[in-house]
Amino acid sequence: MTDVVVVGAGQAGLAVSHELTRAGVEHVVLEKGRVAQTWRGRWDSFCLVTPNWSLQLPGHHYDGDDPDGFDARDEVIAYLERYAETMPVEEGVEATSLAQRDGGFVLETSAGMLTPRQVVLASGAYQRAHRPEGLPAHLDVGDYRNPGALPDGPVLVIGSGQSGCQIAEELLRAGRDVFLSCGRAPWAPRRLEDKDLVWWLHESGFLDQAVGALPDPAARLFGNVQVSGHGGGRDLNYRTLRRDGVTLLGRFLGADGRRARFAGDLGASVAWGDERNAQLMDLFRTVGPLDVPPPEPFDPAAPGELDLAGFGAVIVAGGYRPDYARWVQIPGAFDAMGFPLHDEGASTVADGLYFAGVHFLRKRKSTLFIGVGEDAAIVAGKVAT
Repeated sequence: MTDVVVVGAGQAGLAVSHELTRAGVEHVVLEKGRVAQTWRGRWDSFCLVTPNWSLQLPGHHYDGDDPDGFDARDEVIAYLERYAETMPVEEGVEATSLAQRDGGFVLETSAGMLTPRQVVLASGAYQRAHRPEGLPAHLDVGDYRNPGALPDGPVLVIGSGQSGCQIAEELLRAGRDVFLSCGRAPWAPRRLEDKDLVWWLHESGFLDQAVGALPDPAARLFGNVQVSGHGGGRDLNYRTLRRDGVTLLGRFLGADGRRARFAGDLGASVAWGDERNAQLMDLFRTVGPLDVPPPEPFDPAAPGELDLAGFGAVIVAGGYRPDYARWVQIPGAFDAMGFPLHDEGASTVADGLYFAGVHFLRKRKSTLFIGVGEDAAIVAGKVAT
């Protein structure tokens, strides 16, 4: 019988496995699909938004020949597969239920029941797609593959984080008429003073900000900074998208039949992003001097309604929410938004239950390749004691 089970073989679960092995803790990693399954579900042209030098899993930093580039989806998968080669991963085993029993746990899986003493949930930050109410027939972003797989016609993209913006840009470059429903999202230039944005985020301490630095817990759900890794890395934000031909809309309100309705808040959303940009620039100036021009004026005019007749697709990229409570039967273990209640990754409700790879588990970088190893070492250390 295995006393320690890790659920999930993405970067978080694999980093925990590496650290458990270093600590001499026997364990098994269960993965319902294959190693890096979440990455396998990305669209065909997906590439990292963070530069390759930030691939810093414990014991397996980036060792390729393009540290300043941005690996494509299949390169990320190959990186994680190499990392997992010597790890005790069991693919094709889905964890379906977890409950406490007799000082340990009962873990039901597609391969049978396990009774571990300790469990680390590293099942990913992308668990349940968030869908606004009143949606017409649509594709979730996880179902999108490429422009050619969509029916002919214009496309409405709902959600303007990194994924929504990148897909909108790809569809536009493929010759589609693209409409993007926008919310509040921060943005920044890809490069500043000949250094990548992520360098500034790291050196300024932004990525080390703890959840307590947020204005409120709901800010954990804010989108990441709008930017792209395509073409060697480039700016991607509301201004660049509108300049290139994307029709920007306010926040999606709902649909009546084939007519979609949008709030008149585009200008407010852009202003919010500009404020976050200004705050970032002030933070970066604590690292070194910056000469950054102010953002160009923005016309907030946007259609309030859209007739979807003849549209080829509606793609929803509204982000993700935690989904632990769907299968983890431990009352009180999660807050109102579904995030685990924990202390440095250890559940404050269930002894022996741990978490890794959660948005803002400890810091802003907790889900990133550059930061998940720090959390993994702490969690593995707790498991080993």
